[in-house]
Amino acid sequence: MPIYQYQCLNCNLQFDLKQDFNDESIAACPRCRKSARRVFSPVPIIFKGSGFYVTDNANSERQSEHGHESGKDDKAGEGKK
Repeated sequence: MPIYQYQCLNCNLQFDLKQDFNDESIAACPRCRKSARRVFSPVPIIFKGSGFYVTDNANSERQSEHGHESGKDDKAGEGKK
């Protein structure tokens, strides 16, 4: 079951509540027993793995600024000497 964060409308207490997906989003404050509302906050996203800037594109962009990719142009130039 997911844990949701609530804030009391009367005393502003923030508390967590474990509820099922099918349950209503109605909760009572544990301190004053008044109604509370669910608090929504952004979820941090971390991109890892191949295909993302930090792991793949950073090196290819630096190489294109210099006019060649290391390894490919160097090997092609060796055969022509």
